[in-house]
Amino acid sequence: MSETPWLGDACSLMDEFRSGGRRPAEELEASLAAIGASELNAFCHVDATAAREGAAKADVSLPFGGLPVAVKQLDPVAGWPLTEASRVFKGRTSDHDSTLVSRLRRAGAVLVGQTTASEFGGLNIGVTPLNGVTRNPWDPRATPGGSSAGSAAAVAGGLVSLATGGDGGGSIRIPAGFCGLVGMKGTAGRIPRGPKTTIGPLTVVLGCLARSVRDVARFYDAANGFDSRDPYSLPRVEGWEAGLGAQSLSGLRAVIAPDLGSAVVRPEVAGMVTAAAEELAAVAGIQLVDIPVKLPGLGIEWAMANLATLLEELGELWPDCVSELTTEIGFGLRMAEGSFNLGMAAAGERARREANEAMADLFDQVDLVFCATNPDVAFGAETTLSTTVGDRTVGPENAGALTIPANITGNPAISIPAGRLGSLPVGLQVMAPHHQDARLLDLALLAERIRPWPLVAEGAPF
Repeated sequence: MSETPWLGDACSLMDEFRSGGRRPAEELEASLAAIGASELNAFCHVDATAAREGAAKADVSLPFGGLPVAVKQLDPVAGWPLTEASRVFKGRTSDHDSTLVSRLRRAGAVLVGQTTASEFGGLNIGVTPLNGVTRNPWDPRATPGGSSAGSAAAVAGGLVSLATGGDGGGSIRIPAGFCGLVGMKGTAGRIPRGPKTTIGPLTVVLGCLARSVRDVARFYDAANGFDSRDPYSLPRVEGWEAGLGAQSLSGLRAVIAPDLGSAVVRPEVAGMVTAAAEELAAVAGIQLVDIPVKLPGLGIEWAMANLATLLEELGELWPDCVSELTTEIGFGLRMAEGSFNLGMAAAGERARREANEAMADLFDQVDLVFCATNPDVAFGAETTLSTTVGDRTVGPENAGALTIPANITGNPAISIPAGRLGSLPVGLQVMAPHHQDARLLDLALLAERIRPWPLVAEGAPF
């Protein structure tokens, strides 16, 4: 029996299960022991009893048969807490599985537990009044990012090899970048949300935090496809893993714009991202073009639209619950409540339309956009609002200026490791036109081959 969890990717663990090199029940016990000993605070709920039952009867012929998988705190699992990472809903339990969770169960996944998230998924941090502080495996003094904080920490920290995530403004890509993982935000609707979900501003997509590109492709095979409870979900596409690496990238046009023309990015991060993009383009035969890029960050418009959705969810609990909320969330709700009106709504819609036109104009000229995932390496674990990039002071909108544009427009975007500054990873983000998700996976696979990255943080499991 292995004393530590598998530190390779999920697909290679499945290969081990099928060859008899490792057993699901033993792997689960190693994962549970690592979770129990970990100081990362990546999990807020562990369902050992149900997980052991699942591992004992695992069918390893299924895509994820017997694989220990963690589920982000904001994704409903029947019988598990449904707190939205907030003290406001402490004690609430889910009466259903999400569509994503149901599909992972059908693919054979063994659901181990629930990973910490930022409150209501609204911030790029791993600290809440309910969960406490979640830490980055590469440096426990640093944040893993958010909102999929615990999922990233669990995968990079060696506790499980795969975890779900959600990305409404960068919540998969930001922690992937901070933790040295692969984080894909597919075309909006690729993986259905629901059931019982609010439609909201249509910025949220579901996905995973993974150690390899192949893991993401297999996850998409298990999870993608239309569901009637999400009227904006896309038809099913087959063969994500089977077709991985099949298409030629030669002749595609790309632009390198580390800051997207609107963010403040640390020069060392911009340099590392540029070098990684140039190497990848050269190997792939991608033509780099020099065109101006200026995508609006839209942090304020994004926040106002999502806060309006949150006010609806809180319902009669607002405003009496304000003292239970993260300070920044409470302040944002107060601001939204006091200023949101038809004029603000109209301005938000105008900004979204202009952003969509700007993105479409950009992809009329290129096939790919290379940029940074985050403005800087991970900031302090207990920091709730990062206000500096290197030695520069920045506003709160800078945190999501690199990731929010793809959420506003629904374009696919992926974060892959580009290297490290000191002890902390740097992520390279690549964006593509709508429905070109497979192109991004193929590009990421090439990057993985020419510049292999560590699958877990040094010293894992933590």
